[in-house]
Parts: sequence; C-alpha cells; structure tokens
Amino acid sequence: MGEADPFGPEVVQQITRHMNQDHAEDCATICRALGGRPDARAARMTGLDADGIDFAATVDGKDVPVRIPWSGRLTERAQVRQEVVRMATEARQALGIAPQRPH
Repeated sequence: MGEADPFGPEVVQQITRHMNQDHAEDCATICRALGGRPDARAARMTGLDADGIDFAATVDGKDVPVRIPWSGRLTERAQVRQEVVRMATEARQALGIAPQRPH
C-alpha cells in the first residue's frame, strides 16, 4: 500500500487556480517540451499529486491529457513550486525560449 497523498483537494484547487490564472503560458510550454505534446496550442493544469502534475493540452482544438512526473515524490506544498519552476526552466531551455524575468 502506497503512502497517502500529502495534497488535499483545497491545496490542489489553489495551486491549479494560480497556475491557470498566472502561468498559463508556462503550462503550455511545459506540455510542449516535457509532456510530449509539441503540437499543444495551449494547456491548463488540471491537478497534481505527490508523484506528478496533470494538464489538459489543447491539440487540434481538443483537450488531451498530459501527465508529467516530478523529479521525485513530493511531501510538502513548497516542493510543488520548486518543481514547477524547474520544469518551466527546463522546458524553456529545451524550446530555446529566453528565461523569464522574475516578477
């Protein structure tokens, strides 16, 4: 039996809302470079758990599920931000996109 997921529904909802409102382009970039969907026109985060993050990528006008594993199992909320920043940075590098300036 696996360990319980440390992220309850409220935490997942807060992170999902933040990603979709403030980081929509990062979601698409991550799906294009790391999610195997170079054809994604857009993407939105749909969920996460201790092992990975889920997106719906828009491909040919349809939502396609994309799951990307974290670099390791997460145990606390602060790690989610670190992993998403890592993924976005790796995705930009892979696609040759200039690094984002801090806000």
